[in-house]
Amino acid sequence: MGVVVPLRETRSEPASIQHLVDLTAVGMEAVNQLILSKAGSNVELIPEIARHLISSGGKRLRPMLTLAMADLFGYRGEGHVGLAASVEFMHTATLLHDDVVDESDMRRGKLAARKLWGNQASVLVGDYLLGQAFKMMVDVGSLEALRILSSASAVIAEGEVMQLGAAQDLGTSEERYMQVIEAKTAALFAAAAEVGPVIADAGEADRAGARDYGMALGLAFQLVDDALDYGGSAADLGKDTGDDLREGKITLPVILAIARGREENRAFWQRCLEARDVRDGDLETAITIMHETDALADTVVRARSFGEEALTALEKLPAGPQRDAMAEAVEFCIARVK
Repeated sequence: MGVVVPLRETRSEPASIQHLVDLTAVGMEAVNQLILSKAGSNVELIPEIARHLISSGGKRLRPMLTLAMADLFGYRGEGHVGLAASVEFMHTATLLHDDVVDESDMRRGKLAARKLWGNQASVLVGDYLLGQAFKMMVDVGSLEALRILSSASAVIAEGEVMQLGAAQDLGTSEERYMQVIEAKTAALFAAAAEVGPVIADAGEADRAGARDYGMALGLAFQLVDDALDYGGSAADLGKDTGDDLREGKITLPVILAIARGREENRAFWQRCLEARDVRDGDLETAITIMHETDALADTVVRARSFGEEALTALEKLPAGPQRDAMAEAVEFCIARVK
């Protein structure tokens, strides 16, 4: 049975990122304008696909972290806007590539770009956005910020390949899976947070604290997503629930359910995940097995543990409204799962 790890929640109102949104509103307006201008091209299909995904919503949490961290350390300039836009372009490019690799039909409640324009166009526009991201990084003029974000881009690609190798493999270990999500998801959160103090010329200890915060937040965020895919709603998840099962993804709830489940359940997982033969009612069966084995509950427990790590890292940074807002963002990410 999983043990609930409480976050340091003292407010009576629901967790929200509204404080973070308000604090970064001016910067995000500049980021959004830059994103729209850099998504343009004389090649008509490029802005069409880019705007489809960019305008489809999303919380823009990663670029907000870049802005908030820069503000927390007293940065005065415009470079953080370019870095935040670069972070969002990197994330958007990853989504375009992910949907092709995963054969996803929906993204943020809309048809995935690949369903409207095809796989080839989606991949190539993703590449274009990555190129634009690196151009914006260069324009900012911080070699260290460029190093951090370019390294994160390589790590994310490694994570995608690791995930591809683990797909449909029931023998995937917890350790291997955590390596995948650290690279695939948490690395960009960590880089987005770290480049804020970097551009503000903060010291190594502050950079490390920001990086540790982003890494732990990214891990918590992904584990909550894993749980939501089997126990949440499409509105909370930003895509169809049950996609992980249909796509043969081995996530932490699956790993725990297989390890703890009855031997006769193994044939079910082999059919659904290895053979990619998912039938009507299989999602409900998977959820039942996960509840029987506490796989979902323990995935959330681990997400909460990483949330605590994120809050601990934040406490090492200077006090201020930005720090408070980023603490609330941790609570919001965890609270997505009911």
